[in-house]
Amino acid sequence: MRRLLPFALGLLCLAIPCAAENGGLLGYWREPSGSVIRIAPCGADLCATLAAVSPQAPTRLDIHNPDASLRQKLLCGLVIGRGFHATSPTYADGGSLYDPKSGKTYHGEMTANGDQLALRGYIGVKLFGRTETWTRTPAPIACST
Repeated sequence: MRRLLPFALGLLCLAIPCAAENGGLLGYWREPSGSVIRIAPCGADLCATLAAVSPQAPTRLDIHNPDASLRQKLLCGLVIGRGFHATSPTYADGGSLYDPKSGKTYHGEMTANGDQLALRGYIGVKLFGRTETWTRTPAPIACST
């Protein structure tokens, strides 16, 4: 029995990240225009990376970036969210969100509820922002542009 307890605890620890990825913030999410974003750990925080750009996107380059030297960078693989602190498997805040459609960066928070992710970007106060709902999706085959 004493040997079984550490083994069972080890299995439990391995299962927790899988459960979080299947029902929490981590994983792949499709935003309303069709692009796919991967939310994953990066260091002690969570980051959001464009994993696939929508076929309807008007461009594949970061043409609205305020830094002119980055405007020829591909959108696919671009980190658009960083610094999010997960306070639970379904909620993270304190991060920043870059909107490649406008070239603007906002404060952000995200809340997962099953297969829906409410992503809120705001300036200064959460009251002055906008929430967008993303839907959980399978991983794209490859970073497609």
